[in-house]
Amino acid sequence: MPLQGPPPCIPENPIKPFVTSVHIQPLTSKEKGVLAVRDFIDPFNFITIAGYSAIAIAANSHSAYGSGFEGFGKLTGYGLLEDAQGEFFQTYAIPSLVHEDPRYHRMPTASMKRRIWHAIAHTYVSQHDDGRAMPNYATLGTYVISAELSNLYVPGIAVSAPSTARRIAIGIATDPAGAIVAEFLPDVAKRIHIHIVFVQEIVNQMIVGAPSVQ
Repeated sequence: MPLQGPPPCIPENPIKPFVTSVHIQPLTSKEKGVLAVRDFIDPFNFITIAGYSAIAIAANSHSAYGSGFEGFGKLTGYGLLEDAQGEFFQTYAIPSLVHEDPRYHRMPTASMKRRIWHAIAHTYVSQHDDGRAMPNYATLGTYVISAELSNLYVPGIAVSAPSTARRIAIGIATDPAGAIVAEFLPDVAKRIHIHIVFVQEIVNQMIVGAPSVQ
């Protein structure tokens, strides 16, 4: 596969949610849809959601989902549904409508301070398909849309306006953590010889998706 950008660089792969250069081929609407589907059906995604559900039910057997395997199954199902709606809006629908690149663009050759600021700012500033900077409508819009949709069907959450606004604010405030992981984890992987594909699968779960059930 062709390489993208100046060294260090990784093989071009349109189904991965981060890239190492701004000078890459933009994704078509179809490719954005493929990216969303691939992120959702990735086995590691299911393992992550199922693992969270198991821990949550074990910690609180009196939740709105019930206890035991029934509660685990319900929470996993709702988690997958929320993840699907997040992928649909954040990776496909909104980026297709506003011509936004849903991928995170790393800056591996920049200074540490610049990379940290770039990762934090990504929640608010993304990249247009033509490479220009633009507001990150996909991330900001998805938190709002997903929170409102979750109010309609997810059990056990407060649906008042203040509670919904609080969930949106917490999601946006914590969103940069995923971008920071995407920015620096490949560097760590190279130092400790972790296979980059495995690293990317971990990052998939942390930088793409809807706000959590909680």
